[in-house]
Amino acid sequence: MNTVMTPELREIIEALHYRPAVSIILPFEPKMNLKTELAHSLKTAADKVELELLEDYPDEMAVLVMHKLRAIMKNLNYNTHKKSIAIYVSPVFEKVLYLDIAVEEKIIVDESFEIRDLVYSKKQMHKYLVLLLSGKESRMFLGNSNDFVRIVSSTPESVYAYVNDAPERVANFSDMSERKEIIMDKFLLHIDNALDIVLNAYHLPLFVLGPERILGHFKKLTKHAGAVIEFVHGNYEEVTLPKLKEILEPYIADWKKVKQKDLLNQLEEAAGKKKLAVGMKDVWLEAMNHKGRLLVVEKNYMYAAEHGGREEVIYKAEEPYSKFSYIKDAVDDVMEKVLETGGDVEFVDEDLLKDYDHIVLVQYY
Repeated sequence: MNTVMTPELREIIEALHYRPAVSIILPFEPKMNLKTELAHSLKTAADKVELELLEDYPDEMAVLVMHKLRAIMKNLNYNTHKKSIAIYVSPVFEKVLYLDIAVEEKIIVDESFEIRDLVYSKKQMHKYLVLLLSGKESRMFLGNSNDFVRIVSSTPESVYAYVNDAPERVANFSDMSERKEIIMDKFLLHIDNALDIVLNAYHLPLFVLGPERILGHFKKLTKHAGAVIEFVHGNYEEVTLPKLKEILEPYIADWKKVKQKDLLNQLEEAAGKKKLAVGMKDVWLEAMNHKGRLLVVEKNYMYAAEHGGREEVIYKAEEPYSKFSYIKDAVDDVMEKVLETGGDVEFVDEDLLKDYDHIVLVQYY
């Protein structure tokens, strides 16, 4: 899985926290809507921000931020082919991102920029791995929403490379049949070993396609059954890439289901290797120690906290809050820390992580 830490996102995360920080995420498709309609939506959003600023901040601060916001909106690119925009502005920072995905309107005025919604909205590309098995060879592909890219392995992809490793043929038919089974198992075992490298490099959902008999052998010996989203039976030895896309379409149609199943598989694997931090306190501790490879959190989960005696220690906040140690939402803070140190962030549906106390961190291993 590629990290979502783009240069633009890093710039926003590393921006100086200076209140008020205004985050606006809006649908923005100039090619599909009249400019007057978009201008009206932008004006309505600006008016909402202005009301909140005037209510909660000194007039001169509100005027400064609104001046910057209106200047940004006046100079937006109406020739873009994107679908939405994210606008970030504070007294000391401003940034506009044009996004490829549809979003719902969200306006936030707070002490820092709203990273949660940007991360959630930018992670929509469908990427997955495909392993094609036949009685003769194996092929591996990296698939996405548009095409397939062949992944070339250093492991021989032809079953004939393993003939010499099997016992010599004898006259008895049953022995010959057993020899073929031994060759097939050696072939599949080497393919499974090569999957170690591929899965560690990509951390993506895996689909395995092949004849029922061969998939039966593969299921018995693979160490990566937990990574497989679906075993698809059929003879795909001569399948073309367009046909492969057509075959997989029903299995990836509900992408959220695919993605969430894959994430739960990754959590089980990490737990087995004792590389899983569960619950906000432990997640915070490991993230602050730069150990976070993948943060998985329920999309509406928030956690008000207070700092302990050290930076890596927090406690659940209880009223009355201390203004010196209070953290409004530790989830946003820990997301930023994981992204800053090269990790990734994924959101899942509410209660999907109820067995993991709603938030969990996969550590590097």
